[in-house]
Amino acid sequence: MEEYMIPCMNKKIFGIDCLGCGTQRALALILKGEFVDAFHMFPAIYTTILFFMVLGLNFIDKTRNYHKLIISLAIINATIMVISYIYKITS
Repeated sequence: MEEYMIPCMNKKIFGIDCLGCGTQRALALILKGEFVDAFHMFPAIYTTILFFMVLGLNFIDKTRNYHKLIISLAIINATIMVISYIYKITS
């Protein structure tokens, strides 16, 4: 499965991980049912999935306003990504 994944251009060019490194592998782990390993690979995977689900729902269901929820999830997701990235590069 990993041979079909898109490589991280930041890692290829600069040699360091980006904020989203591990997303594809974490998603593959979720599809295999390895939920804890997916969280360890990329801690923001579950908030990312939830964010995209609500974003998709926003396009499908035009009767409700999901903008505040989308912004809140984006902020939470970005915060988790930054904190986990800082933890990864300092440890």
